[in-house]
Amino acid sequence: MKLINTFTYEIKKSKFIAYYYEIDQKEEADELLQTLKKEHKKARHIPYAYKIDTLIRKSDDKEPSNTAGTPIYKLIEQLDLNHVFIAVVRYFGGIKLGAGGLTRAYLNAAKEVITKKDDE
Repeated sequence: MKLINTFTYEIKKSKFIAYYYEIDQKEEADELLQTLKKEHKKARHIPYAYKIDTLIRKSDDKEPSNTAGTPIYKLIEQLDLNHVFIAVVRYFGGIKLGAGGLTRAYLNAAKEVITKKDDE
């Protein structure tokens, strides 16, 4: 597994920290998720999506249904990515974003972590 990029995005006091990894097997995704949970003990949610050939997994991690993992996964599909793991750690800032706001925030964080280069 290889860390490709990270990106932090803040909106209405909530912080979204996106991680973009290249992976080759399911066990790497499981390990990354456990590592993120240990590193971010106070985070409210860590939704993710990954794709390794035909193996696809996504999770909203207790966010409202289809507001987090699904948009991340759809982005992976749209960009035709493979062997990728993308997780977005959310620290809740006390202001609810609503389903649309959540979806936009997770999608923005995922999009930026995939497309931003280190020197930007």
